Amino acid sequence: MNLHEYQGKELLSSFGVRIQRGLVAQNAEEAVAKAKQLTEDTGTGWHVIKAQVHAGGRGKGGGVKLAKNLDEVKDIAGQIIGMDLVTPQTSAEGKRVHQVLVAEDVYYPGDSEPNEFYMSVLLNRSNGRNMIMYSTEGGMDIEEVAEKTPHLIFTEEIDPATGILPFQARRVAFNLGLSGMAFKEMTKFVTALYTAYDKSDASLFEINPVLKTSDDKIMAVDAKVTLDDNALYRHKDLAELRDLREESPIEVEAGELGLNYVDLDGNVGCMVNGAGLAMATMDLIKQAGGEPANFLDVGGTADAARVEAAFRIILKDPNVKAILINIFGGIVRCDRVAQGVVDAYKNMGDAIQVPIIVRLQGTNADIAKELIDNSGLDVLSATEFQEAADKVQQVLS
Repeated sequence: MNLHEYQGKELLSSFGVRIQRGLVAQNAEEAVAKAKQLTEDTGTGWHVIKAQVHAGGRGKGGGVKLAKNLDEVKDIAGQIIGMDLVTPQTSAEGKRVHQVLVAEDVYYPGDSEPNEFYMSVLLNRSNGRNMIMYSTEGGMDIEEVAEKTPHLIFTEEIDPATGILPFQARRVAFNLGLSGMAFKEMTKFVTALYTAYDKSDASLFEINPVLKTSDDKIMAVDAKVTLDDNALYRHKDLAELRDLREESPIEVEAGELGLNYVDLDGNVGCMVNGAGLAMATMDLIKQAGGEPANFLDVGGTADAARVEAAFRIILKDPNVKAILINIFGGIVRCDRVAQGVVDAYKNMGDAIQVPIIVRLQGTNADIAKELIDNSGLDVLSATEFQEAADKVQQVLS
């Protein structure tokens, strides 16, 4: 589950991480009121207006702008709220902006030059340890840094059993070239950041940039936070932060129906039981010349109601030109699934306007194939993987 920047910062602050302070506004008038309040609280004269959407690269799309007075706050907030923000991480249609974060200006003059760093905490799946990835090159695409100057990216492996140790936090600060008060501030920042990641059961904390201010304070100017969905039952307060407006409506609906669904860009809808088989089915579609339109795992109870719900979800995608149902009858019998497909097809009537290929293998697969073949419906049956692939290719050509 992704959080908005302002939510991520509030979470970081609760663990003692210094943040760029800000207030959320839903419209231009509220943005002005929040800017006035922020000036009273922090003394800031300028304000940064930031679009709150689940996507990176907002500045490149015009979603982050500096306002030097209250009139500019109102104008900029009015421009950003309601816009469809297109960034390198969104579709061509962009994402609708419903709210902005009015933040303090932290790039003020002082005894030293401000400096930006990159820092993230995530799981290194190759060794089962958490990892802090950081760089002196903050405020830009870390992918570009990794490609062109990989020697500027550092990593620190953290043993989950011990957590981050003091010498590791000091090593991060040293590699970033800090000294004096900024060095001490960075060690505190890194330790608090890792604690926030660990205690909130996150899968990603990305701070870009981490700022060393002109008076040697270290703070998070941005915050991209992804929480582990599987751990949300332990964090009811964090689960309430979910913003459904930022998610695919089809995926939200599928989740409410108990279906594991991920929307993709292809033309062949998939209905499969089991995540591993679903991945293999997507490969099969690709080899047959198609592109998978979704990942959909119906689970072990593929009865008529569940199959019908899955059909309706898949058909909400206008790009779907065919549907491949690939079921292995281990927990569930194939004939039960076949009957579910037949019943769902009859219940939906003319709603199904695309070819359907059904591949059933396992318990009672022969009975299932007979049920499909004798149903009188426009459904193609298969028992072998290659046979299903050939029929996908046939209906797409």
